Amino acid sequence: MRIAGVGSAVKGETDRLLTELAGQLQAEGLALAGIVRDAAHEAAYANGCDMHVRVLPAGPSIAITQDLGPGSDACRLNPAAISEAVARVEAGALGAADVFILNKFGPEEAAGRGFVPVIARALDLGVPVLVGVGLANVPAFDAFAGGLAETLPPEPDALRAWCLEGVAARV
Repeated sequence: MRIAGVGSAVKGETDRLLTELAGQLQAEGLALAGIVRDAAHEAAYANGCDMHVRVLPAGPSIAITQDLGPGSDACRLNPAAISEAVARVEAGALGAADVFILNKFGPEEAAGRGFVPVIARALDLGVPVLVGVGLANVPAFDAFAGGLAETLPPEPDALRAWCLEGVAARV
């Protein structure tokens, strides 16, 4: 079982790193599963909480937040959209993936929902799993991983190296 988490204190940095990593790994010919932030989508709000994710390997892009208006600071997460993203990833070729990437172990996963069953399935299949983890969800991620997750630095070379090591270990 190979699972790692990465996080950054800089807002949006983990999303950026994982989205760029996914593009790089795909350009190198690796098969990916999971979701990353859709870099082509521009947030409509200053707080950046208007998010679209791209289902790996080739889409679609799914809006995972609700439009609560420009003055709202409430959680915009749309559980129905998360369920759609989960279903699309599950319907893909998870077993043929070289690496599974999840942009964020968020509130849904911390509560045992969201991508938790997909992460478990990927691990059962021997697919290396790389997860973005926000500071607030580190304890929940650690509990989910049972202390078996590696913590990676938010550095592109370290993330790429971890993924390539995981791919090589599967062969």
